[in-house]
Amino acid sequence: MNTIFDYFTSKALAAYYNTRLADTNTQPYLGDELFPARKKMGLNLKFIKGAKGLPTTLSLSAFDVKSTKKDRIGFQAVQTKMPFFKNDMLIDEELRQELLIAIEAGNADYIDTILRNIFDDTITLLDAAGVSRERMRMQLLSSGAISMANNGQSYTYDYGLGNDQKVTPLTAWNANGADPLGDIIAWQDVIENKGYARPSRAITSRTVLRTLMKNAGIKEAIYVMSQGKVTLTEANVKDYFRENAGIEIAVYDKKYMNESGVATRYIPNDLFILIPEGDLGNTWFGTTPEEADLRNGATDAEVSIVDTGVAVTTTKTTDPVSVDTKVSQVVLPSFEAADQIMIADVM
Repeated sequence: MNTIFDYFTSKALAAYYNTRLADTNTQPYLGDELFPARKKMGLNLKFIKGAKGLPTTLSLSAFDVKSTKKDRIGFQAVQTKMPFFKNDMLIDEELRQELLIAIEAGNADYIDTILRNIFDDTITLLDAAGVSRERMRMQLLSSGAISMANNGQSYTYDYGLGNDQKVTPLTAWNANGADPLGDIIAWQDVIENKGYARPSRAITSRTVLRTLMKNAGIKEAIYVMSQGKVTLTEANVKDYFRENAGIEIAVYDKKYMNESGVATRYIPNDLFILIPEGDLGNTWFGTTPEEADLRNGATDAEVSIVDTGVAVTTTKTTDPVSVDTKVSQVVLPSFEAADQIMIADVM
């Protein structure tokens, strides 16, 4: 007769997670597009580039620590070179008992239902791994640095943006007399005058976009161009900046739940970030200890890899009789385009 160990494996969990990704309709992570995933062996920082192609600076802390049980979004984060994230979770005792009863009864439909509940619960670990990656990438875009602290550990990476890349408009965009178009063109000039391609994309919040809709100069220009025959919309405003500044504006309001259980924006609500075409860097995955040392089958642990470099490890436990699932990743984004962005606090 099959046991819980036959049904709940890292391979089965990885397959379920990949299927769910293909079927989901949720907004994808912007960072997956701007910082494509790449894999390298080990933890060597020399591949993690910031401004002017230089390695990032960092603070160090311990690496060898026991993983902590996971019950909400937020990872234990420690690092030597690239940060190491890991959490684990046991199968819920009640679900485990139900699964054992279903297995003994040979009820295939009931087994599938319980397994889906267990998989959905455990996949929160993989979802949290994605949150950690996106939080780092969006911190880069909104500040030029990465800083995290949790469970008594902290680390900071400075990617070397210049002071002239963090700007404010002459007049706040939510104040009378603001000239957003003039501000944007001036910021584009700063990057172009350094010898780089003129920024042609922008990332902001819907709050900023709606503030632009209320700007008297923008409204007048749109009405003049349309001879007063248009109802002002977000699309109109995006068209206005596409035609007059050559930029495509993307709204990114995605949030995550931080370690305190507070819904938090990946990008602050008052920023307008100019970026160039193409990739801004890469999301570099290193080799986790689980991938390096446990995949050879020499232990009871079974390891599968998802999302390029996230290790899913399932281990049989005897007290209680269950399966412990651990998700770990060694990951850090590079930022080769760091010199080519402008971060504007516009309100």
